[in-house]
Amino acid sequence: ELVGRISATAHEWAAANGTAIDVEVESSSGVLEFGSVLRSRVAQVIADEQGLATIPMLPTGAGHDAGILASAGVETAMIFVRNPTGVSHSPHEHAERDDCHAGVLALTAVIRDMA
Repeated sequence: ELVGRISATAHEWAAANGTAIDVEVESSSGVLEFGSVLRSRVAQVIADEQGLATIPMLPTGAGHDAGILASAGVETAMIFVRNPTGVSHSPHEHAERDDCHAGVLALTAVIRDMA
């Protein structure tokens, strides 16, 4: 578990520097694989729209509403927009306009396909 490894390393560094540290997990979400039917359909529609054979399908560890719905058995999928900083759910989150536009086009294609 990532949190355990980070905590162990932090404790080692603290001990080596004559101090102590407490680590408290306030929120943690495990990796969630969405159902394959909708996820595959969304991926195929976007791949077709962009003239690609396939696109990456990523698991998510974030506590999105989609994750809550998927955990309750509701068929769910997400479209991720590239974020070069890797920072999310923060005022420092950033995505380029072209990447956001690509996300809008992808969502539009999926909605059109499902209509």
